[in-house]
Amino acid sequence: MSDAPPPPLEYRSGSDPRTLRDALGCFATGVTVVTCLDAGGEPVGLTANSFTSVSLDPPLLLVCIAKLAATAAPLTRADNFAVNVLQTGQQPASITFSTRVEDRFGQTAWALGEHGVPVLRESLSVFECRRHAVHDGGDHWILVGEVVRATFDPTLDPLLYFRGRYRRLHFD
Repeated sequence: MSDAPPPPLEYRSGSDPRTLRDALGCFATGVTVVTCLDAGGEPVGLTANSFTSVSLDPPLLLVCIAKLAATAAPLTRADNFAVNVLQTGQQPASITFSTRVEDRFGQTAWALGEHGVPVLRESLSVFECRRHAVHDGGDHWILVGEVVRATFDPTLDPLLYFRGRYRRLHFD
């Protein structure tokens, strides 16, 4: 009997997509809720963890939105949107915005930001953005925003997602 560790699991093009999802899940991410107002002026939003900075000059970020999401059309058409980076106490909001709950905003404290987009109260950070571009990204839209306002609370800890579970990072 060998004491060697088992070989790592592997995904290769054309193999089980679940293995690819599991491999991608090894990258710990923050958790965000992307919000905007729809054409009728109603707040809409969804949980997303595919989020990153693109550029500091100009200040650009991106977030990926599943094409099949009910809120994909309003989010990709809105002139302005917000990316709310969640803190540890906002796990319930993350869950609410990741399900098909009808009144997502009725269960979450929010207000309109300076640029007329819904902002979740008590978020770790909030990026209010002007839509810069939308790109096709397979089964997702890549929504690029120009940051027009960013706020953050340095006293809060981030809500993390790793290997299919919420995690917490605690600073010393």
